[in-house]
Amino acid sequence: MTTFIVPIYNAERYLSACLDSLLAQTAKELQIILVDDGSTDGSLAIAKSYTVRDPRVELYTQPHAGQSAARNEGMRHAKGEYIAFVDADDSLAPDWCETHLKAIEGVDYVQSENPRNRFTYTVVWGRLYRREAIQNLHFEEGTVYEDVLWSVDLWLSGATCRMIDYKGYRYTANPHSTTSQRHPEAEKHVFAELKKRLPNASCRGKMIILYTIIRLKLHFIRQ
Repeated sequence: MTTFIVPIYNAERYLSACLDSLLAQTAKELQIILVDDGSTDGSLAIAKSYTVRDPRVELYTQPHAGQSAARNEGMRHAKGEYIAFVDADDSLAPDWCETHLKAIEGVDYVQSENPRNRFTYTVVWGRLYRREAIQNLHFEEGTVYEDVLWSVDLWLSGATCRMIDYKGYRYTANPHSTTSQRHPEAEKHVFAELKKRLPNASCRGKMIILYTIIRLKLHFIRQ
């Protein structure tokens, strides 16, 4: 079974399209966890309507605490052998889950030694994870760019990956999203946290951290 975790905060404009894309997956053995993070628009009502439509959809609510807290809450309820994170303003092609399952079914993840392949994006969406590989990881709460630290910690744990040439994750450029704006203090924090991980990292780990720092600096400059 695959568990989809969808953190929701004031996403009423996009949420139905996101959830419709999950229900339309050709892989049917799914657990769809929705975590409403204190939305003040119509998102909660939309999410509730989907729990009535399909028993695979589960809804949890919490006071507004941020995307990290919502993802952590979703992880606490996840039962699938595989886990995927989907942002509430994005959607998936119908064969997204099936394509990823077929790519890894019956084989171990294939390690790629080139961190450039691995860190095209330091985000958590668009990937399918084995639950056992991420169950001990935790999203840092109370900040943004939490994807970066979580992703780096995943690779520092010794995880390996299998890369596939597939574009089925439909990212929405939401002008109201957290990462659509600069957050100078959060930027300082993420760089400080990455540098803290350097001394105890292996040579491979140091390469991954330094490469991530460079990519982030270029990203922030372009924003």
